[in-house]
Amino acid sequence: MSGENSIINLGDLSKPANTLIEKISEATGAIFKPWQIKRVAKAEAIAEKIQALSKIEISEFEQRALQRFMHEESRKQRNIESITAQSIPQLNSEAKPEKIEDDWLTNFFDKCRLVSDEEMQSIWSRILAGEANIPGSFSKRTVNFMESLDKQDAQLFTKLCAFNWNIGGVQPLIYDTDSKIYTNNGINFSILKHLDTIGLISFESLTGFVRRGLPQKIIIAYGNDLFNLKFPKENDNEMGIGKVLLTTLGREIANICSPENIDGFDQYIIDELKKIGIEANNVKNQVGTSPATPSDIVKTV
Repeated sequence: MSGENSIINLGDLSKPANTLIEKISEATGAIFKPWQIKRVAKAEAIAEKIQALSKIEISEFEQRALQRFMHEESRKQRNIESITAQSIPQLNSEAKPEKIEDDWLTNFFDKCRLVSDEEMQSIWSRILAGEANIPGSFSKRTVNFMESLDKQDAQLFTKLCAFNWNIGGVQPLIYDTDSKIYTNNGINFSILKHLDTIGLISFESLTGFVRRGLPQKIIIAYGNDLFNLKFPKENDNEMGIGKVLLTTLGREIANICSPENIDGFDQYIIDELKKIGIEANNVKNQVGTSPATPSDIVKTV
């Protein structure tokens, strides 16, 4: 990487981005240190290496091995730089990349360096940015899991995340796996079993899961829309939350998935809740209701 060709130009970056690049360089063996090297200096260095190699008698087999090594390392470097470059615009002004653990960064780049698919690189970049924004957001276990997650499984999980609600935390609401609202949007019984098998969700096809100890009134959210729920009792209420729970892995990865809301799904959930005696109304449709904010959403109990 030369100063003229590098994807990273420190002079144009915000402080958090600048700090992230410095942190990566320190933790991973100066991946981006050559940003100050001129193109001519790099060319001269390469020329010197070629000249030195020409003085050494090596076999044709060794030459091919050397060429393969250089090609593989170049590809890994491109992947690392691409993922890092994509993460930069996702940093917020309060990001604290200096608090990312060096071991976490080393492990992160060891796992993502073989990822060349653009869609998967985008996911990895969101993990890096998320960890820089809020250090500790992604465990090493999640990073290691991502190495084994193929593109198809990532796409399936993203489809599931389109059914996520905020109920004091991310929660997919999957009530009837045969309902068209799910099957028409890429989710069915076999897919949920598969996601359960690879460790992203817990799928209970018969009994489902329940939230207990809820107050009479709470607010939940689907995307940017807030909904008031009113339960029959003054306290200690229950709410069936469907047949799927996200695992710890699933919750961390769900935080970087941003699928579009599914048309009609909010009304489907409102209708399902009313069947079990829970009043549900979109906040913006209620006359005389004080504006609610995401901070009003019920806390995890």
